[in-house]
Amino acid sequence: MPYKPRSGCRYPGCPNRAEKGSSYCSKHRKQKERERSTSTARGYNYRWQKVRRMYLRENPLCVECLKEGWVIPATVVDHIEPHRGDQAKFWDSDNLQSLCESCHNRKTALGK
Repeated sequence: MPYKPRSGCRYPGCPNRAEKGSSYCSKHRKQKERERSTSTARGYNYRWQKVRRMYLRENPLCVECLKEGWVIPATVVDHIEPHRGDQAKFWDSDNLQSLCESCHNRKTALGK
């Protein structure tokens, strides 16, 4: 079987070669693994889907749009204060709010 050189690391600006069986060098492979895990691993499982549906049924309008006088249906249940893995904050119904996708994306982009 002919020799095939390893490709470059896919991490932007990295000059290193990727490890065998990976798209990243050893430094960036570990970094990519530590980054965002799956939604299920972060707690957004079937139990969350049931809570989300119930919350949207009870709170169908975007709270941010309502403050502006607009009546827009909510599509996202947002944690007011980010839970960062804290299960008490995650399941605290007082820490939830209904938002439309636009308001949620704006809040997320601002890092609030």
